[in-house]
Amino acid sequence: MSVDAITHTEFPAGYVVFFGVDGKIIMTPQSEEHSSTIRSMQIDSVALGRHAKVTSDVYIDFPADENSAPDLAILREDARKEGKRYSFEDVLLISEVVSTSSARKDYDDCTAKYGRYGIPVYLVVDPYAREVVLHTEPTSSGYSTAHTRAYGTGKLPIPLADGRTFTLDLDELPLPDPEPDTHRV
Repeated sequence: MSVDAITHTEFPAGYVVFFGVDGKIIMTPQSEEHSSTIRSMQIDSVALGRHAKVTSDVYIDFPADENSAPDLAILREDARKEGKRYSFEDVLLISEVVSTSSARKDYDDCTAKYGRYGIPVYLVVDPYAREVVLHTEPTSSGYSTAHTRAYGTGKLPIPLADGRTFTLDLDELPLPDPEPDTHRV
């Protein structure tokens, strides 16, 4: 598919479209819970400073063409793009928000990948389980430490490797809308 064809293609509403370096087009649905959870984390990141390097859905270069566009990434203040992207070596924290179709990837695959590449903090935010899992102490196969905190349990301060602290407000994370009651008479 040509670039011109892609730019004139109307993709379905509610989908995020990524263009891979190998020419693949990746479409993934994004729920309101997913989007508003990322927005909530972005609001919490403002405390790091107006010009803090915080990205959402932006590709980060990893070795062996294992590039990722995490839902949220906090980078070192002195991070500089190499070409058009930041390097995994600039990342202080990555957070993925679980969606119904990505649970295995976010809990298993990303935990192994981000740990293997030494990402200091990996945070899984799960609106459906109403919990967050904070992974620290990366290892070659994942992380050696994982702490789970429920939504609605106050503020979760997360120390970053550069001395700053990212504080996630667990009371303000949005909850999914309840399923409609289809059994009404």
